Amino acid sequence: MEETKNELNYIQEKTAREKSGWAMLAVVILLFVLGIVCLVCALVFTETDGIPEAIQPVFVVVTLLLFLTGIIFIMGFKLLQPNEAYVFTLFGKYYGTLKRDGFYWVNPFCVSVNPARFSMGSGKKLSLKAMTLNNDKQKVNDEEGNPIEISVVVIWRICNTASAVFNVENYSAYISTQCDAAIRQVARQYPYDVSSNGDEKSLRGSAQEIADVLRKELQTRVAMAGIDILEARISHLAYSPEIAAAMLQRQQASAIIAARQKIVEGAVSMVQMALNRLSEEKIVELDDERKAQMVSNLLVVLCGNRDAQPVVNSGSIY
Repeated sequence: MEETKNELNYIQEKTAREKSGWAMLAVVILLFVLGIVCLVCALVFTETDGIPEAIQPVFVVVTLLLFLTGIIFIMGFKLLQPNEAYVFTLFGKYYGTLKRDGFYWVNPFCVSVNPARFSMGSGKKLSLKAMTLNNDKQKVNDEEGNPIEISVVVIWRICNTASAVFNVENYSAYISTQCDAAIRQVARQYPYDVSSNGDEKSLRGSAQEIADVLRKELQTRVAMAGIDILEARISHLAYSPEIAAAMLQRQQASAIIAARQKIVEGAVSMVQMALNRLSEEKIVELDDERKAQMVSNLLVVLCGNRDAQPVVNSGSIY
C-alpha cells in the first residue's frame, strides 16, 4: 500500500505589474475632459440646424463610455507608505505583490488580500515592519518535571508576502499558536536552574543560549508562513505558585551550603598558614596537644556565625 503525501501548493512571491500613478492620473483627467467635451457637443448639436440628429446618441454613448472608463481607472490607484505591501489577486489567481513605496496604478480589477486585517488593524495592506508578539504566561514542565510559568517576547516580520497570505489562514494567529508550541518544546529540554556541578544549560542561567534555541525552533515552525523571526527571548520565568516556596527554601539551603564550604576551605588554609609561620619563625614550640587546641580555637573563630569571646588564660593549659 503506497502512502500519498498531501503537499501544500507553495506560491512564489512575484512583483505585480504596475504603472506610474501620476501618468495614469493624467490619463484619467484627460478621459473626464473628453467626456465633458462630448457631452457639450451632444447638447450643442441638438440646437444646431443642418446637423443629423443621429449624431446625438453617438456623443451620448461616447460620453458615458469615457466617464465609466475614468471611474474604473480611478479604482486602480494605490498609495504605499514605506514598509507596506499589497498582495493582489485577479479573478481568483495570484497577480503579484506591490512593495515599493509610492503612488501607483494597477489593474483596477485586482483585489488586495490580507487575511489578518481585522486582528492586525492594517486594512488591506500588509505591514512589513518588525512587529512584537508578547506571549501570555503559560504553565509548562521543565526537564526535571517541575511546573514553571514562562512567557516570551518575539520580534518578527513578514519576508514572503505570498506565503503569509496563501499558505496559512491567518499568519498572526498562526505565529501565536506556534510560539506556544515552541515554548513547551524548548522548556521541557532544559531544567529551570543548574545542578550542583553547574556544567549544563538551564532556562534561568543560560539566557542567550536558550534564546538562540528558541528562535531556531520557532523559525522552523513558521517558515512556511513566510515569517522571519528576528529575536525570541524569555520575558518571564518563575516556579509555579504551588512549589515556589519549597524551591526558594532549596535555593537558600544550596546557597548556605556553598557559602559554608568556602568558609571551611578558607579557615583550613588560614590555620595551616598560621601553624607553618609559627614553626618557621620559631616563635613557639607546640606539641601535638597544643596544636590540636590551637586548631580547634582558630576554626571556632573563623567558622563561627558570631564573634568569638576571647578568654585570657593566665596559667598553663595543663
